Amino acid sequence: MKQSLKTLVWITLFAIAMGYLESAVVIYLRSIIYPGGFQFPMAPIDPHLAITEIFREVATMLMLLGIGYIAGRTFTERFAWFIYSFAIWDIFYYVFLKLLIGWPGSFMTWDILFLIPATWVGPVIAPLIVSITMIGLGLILIYYSKTGKIIIVPVEWILLIAGSLALIVAFIWDYAAFILRHFSYSELWNMPDRKPLYDLGMQYTPVSFNWMLFSLGEILIIAGIILIILRIRKQKHA
Repeated sequence: MKQSLKTLVWITLFAIAMGYLESAVVIYLRSIIYPGGFQFPMAPIDPHLAITEIFREVATMLMLLGIGYIAGRTFTERFAWFIYSFAIWDIFYYVFLKLLIGWPGSFMTWDILFLIPATWVGPVIAPLIVSITMIGLGLILIYYSKTGKIIIVPVEWILLIAGSLALIVAFIWDYAAFILRHFSYSELWNMPDRKPLYDLGMQYTPVSFNWMLFSLGEILIIAGIILIILRIRKQKHA
């Protein structure tokens, strides 16, 4: 148990440090691209800088996956440590932005969350809610894994994955709707030059967030978490 606590402390510290590093990079980028403060529509970005930013996101995911792999002994444990460190990183990214530059102005301030596979946007409160849910799931799996090997059964995976997909669609919904008002699916698929799409993306301003789809995603994930807890408790008392 002492070793588990030590692992939890160090991974938490690592994720907090990553959150600071992420916020520092974003502050540097905003000082270059948005000297007057970040706002929509997005300012034009040099393609090389945009590609660098995308690969930075990939590198961040690989770092978090690496932490999960090193800390866990089984697939479930590694998954748990990954989502836990991801959530801590994401929360403290916003904490440090608030402390360092006073942004966001409120929990309802819109932000660009990811760029892969499309632009994710949403009010800051939305990713924070997701992060809290991830911390809960991660800690539950970590706690029960210390009392014996546990797995997530298919029906639980279905709920967790379906909920996650609903959340992803909720985050890209508004941006996708904006793009599809200008290009059809076939035009996007067969577009030889991506510059028109890039130029259009620079004109995007968020209109609305799909709270209904977001809520569905959260409900599905929480239902999966409840099933995991009930099943493990039943097995422990059998």
